[in-house]
Amino acid sequence: MRIGLFVPCYVDAFEPEVGIATLELLERFGLTVEYPFDQTCCGQPMTNTGCHQEAAATEALFVKNFSGFDYIVAPSGSCVHQVREHLTAIPQTDAVKHVRSRTFELVEFLHDVLKIEDLPWAEFPHKVAYHSNCNALRGIGHARPTELNQPFFSKPLNLLKKVKGVQIVDLTRPDECCGFGGTFSVFEPAVSAKMGYDKVTDQARAGAEYVVSADSSCLMHQKGCAERLGVGLKYIHIAQVLNGAAA
Repeated sequence: MRIGLFVPCYVDAFEPEVGIATLELLERFGLTVEYPFDQTCCGQPMTNTGCHQEAAATEALFVKNFSGFDYIVAPSGSCVHQVREHLTAIPQTDAVKHVRSRTFELVEFLHDVLKIEDLPWAEFPHKVAYHSNCNALRGIGHARPTELNQPFFSKPLNLLKKVKGVQIVDLTRPDECCGFGGTFSVFEPAVSAKMGYDKVTDQARAGAEYVVSADSSCLMHQKGCAERLGVGLKYIHIAQVLNGAAA
């Protein structure tokens, strides 16, 4: 199985250790993983601001980089949702359709495709609150949103429970947006910050030591909110935990 690793812009710029953990984790399962060096953005910032046609060149480059792989895997639910649902500024050729259908977020790839049952190298003896990114939750089906009357399921929690020592704490509003929302945090900074403060307060009230998520963008926003509030929470991407991060 040949895997193309897509590392989102903000991970590459601010948290490259998340991309490294994703690579190492995939290689632990004996996969052939390649990183196309001329990859750039998936086009989400342009689409979010209503400038979808301006994303055409970016989308075309994404397809050029990744069309030859069996699967494309990324440590970001929001970027994967963009590729699967909104990569439409370019003609829908067979190559484009292949890339859109074969792009997976890391958690769903491990859970749904590889069907991982054991992570013997991973140990994280801490109280953990899990943050569900909105696009990962409702866009690509990471878990059951609380507004739906359906049986509970959570792919990220299923994986975290395979990590030795992890203790999951329950949040009052587990799938409420943290306020980052991509360009929303730029155009509505005051509302975004207040939502982030509410989220951080809920995490601290639950007794969490660490907050884990599948999206670095949300974690960066919440970390900034926690620092401004003086709350001693730590934030870490799920790829790092599953890969055996020492805390």
